Amino acid sequence: MKKKNIRILLVDDEPDILEIIRYNLSNEGYQIFTASNGVKAISQAVKHKPHLIILDVMMPEMDGIEACEEIRRIPELSETVITFLTARGEDYSQLAGFEAGADDYITKPVKPKVLVGKVKALLRRFKENELSDTNIELGDLVINREEYKVLKGKEEIILPRKEFELLALLASRPGKVFKRDDILDSVWGNQVVVGGRTIDVHIRKLREKIGDDKFKTVKGVGYKFVV
Repeated sequence: MKKKNIRILLVDDEPDILEIIRYNLSNEGYQIFTASNGVKAISQAVKHKPHLIILDVMMPEMDGIEACEEIRRIPELSETVITFLTARGEDYSQLAGFEAGADDYITKPVKPKVLVGKVKALLRRFKENELSDTNIELGDLVINREEYKVLKGKEEIILPRKEFELLALLASRPGKVFKRDDILDSVWGNQVVVGGRTIDVHIRKLREKIGDDKFKTVKGVGYKFVV
């Protein structure tokens, strides 16, 4: 992927820091977007779908930890790399960041050249994830998200679009429990009003076609794909 096609979201409530980072990363050829707090960060992340988010911790309205947690709940941003950039270097702060879903942690102050090197290393993680964006391979099951095809062994299984999208969502992170509301938002969208029963029906159909043992119901929460 060319640098000009790589999108980076910078989030910090200090304009001077935003400008310094934006300047140095723009000079490297990246597309840069900025936000001054956690609320705006979520909005910008949804709008631009960045490959990398550099997120401050201490910010007004919504701090970086909470913003990271919210971003990690958005399925289409599941592969986005998130790193915290903050002056807070205490162990408990770092732990909170990782528990919120961050991939890394950079402590201020950081020299521009060091930051650029760190960004390049973090983006390599995204490229590694990107290699598996087209196909999901789990045992004898292959899900081709680009061509909307499912292979189980040598058998091609034809799925209606919503069943396919539900399968691809659950199989994208085996073992992760997807909440019912998140499934509805991701597969059916906020604009379409459907009942929770709709998910149950689609899961039942997937169990018949893919295998009953591949889908586990977590009562009162949602569903997960089992390898």
